[in-house]
Amino acid sequence: MPVPKILLFYAFTPLPDPEAVRLWQRDLCASLGLRGRILISKDGINGTVGGELDAVKRYLRSTREYPGFRELDAKWSAGSGLDADGRSLDFPKLSVKVREEIVSFGAPDELRVDEHGVVGGGERLDPRALHTLVQERDDVVFFDGRNRFEAEIGRFRDAVVPEVANTREFVAELESGKYDHLKDKPVVTYCTGGIRCEVLSGLMKSRGFQEVYQLDGGVVRYGETFGDAGLWEGSLYVFDGRGSVTFGDEPAVIGRCAGCDAPTSRMRNCADPSCREQLVVCEACDVLRCAAHPAVEAADSPHR
Repeated sequence: MPVPKILLFYAFTPLPDPEAVRLWQRDLCASLGLRGRILISKDGINGTVGGELDAVKRYLRSTREYPGFRELDAKWSAGSGLDADGRSLDFPKLSVKVREEIVSFGAPDELRVDEHGVVGGGERLDPRALHTLVQERDDVVFFDGRNRFEAEIGRFRDAVVPEVANTREFVAELESGKYDHLKDKPVVTYCTGGIRCEVLSGLMKSRGFQEVYQLDGGVVRYGETFGDAGLWEGSLYVFDGRGSVTFGDEPAVIGRCAGCDAPTSRMRNCADPSCREQLVVCEACDVLRCAAHPAVEAADSPHR
């Protein structure tokens, strides 16, 4: 039986011709029947693709043949299924685009990349090195590098969660003075797969944070290492049809439904078609709308 798999990957490396890379990646994915999202810029590649296991393996082998992608950071996870044509059910289509940034912080001029990756970022810590740091120091601060709503269903214990709705708000948030008291503490940045923290840790260092680390491989690799037995609590939000993933049989449920306050890890779009807000919503409150659209209630919810 075909096995559905999802590959999360990125590489920071100078690309002299991003458009040529885009065409190659588009044709490669299409030939293998893969769906997903890939962003390419002059600084590298960032993507998630899904499909049948053998096809995804062939994709990864071919992509790593490009010299700058030989050390590409890749993480695997289970897909939710395949359609009759063997295409991933977790992505509606294939999208391969060239952008100014492969992570949209709105600060492209601050990012420096060479053949070894990001220049001036935080010190990398693998999951076990992270635990060693936490055991040796009692002042370690976890700093969430994701959008605020992602932390509602999962985060590191006692983490600082910035009030940002999207990645572009991080620069202003860092410069607001809210976190100046952390500038002399060991700060560990973390995100889903590690890519956002490659950039965020450098932005923090350039703004006066003295001791900045980044969780290498992100929450995905941490969960692969420690499952439910580590410092991570809850589920991990993912930007595909799965909605979220867990790392063991008994994950903590820390999310609370925006409608009835019931514990849940379900995240859904606001029911208003014009809204892009993500809400933690239980099944009973599935048609809930966000606070920006208070006039319409979830009429079918027994909690209303």
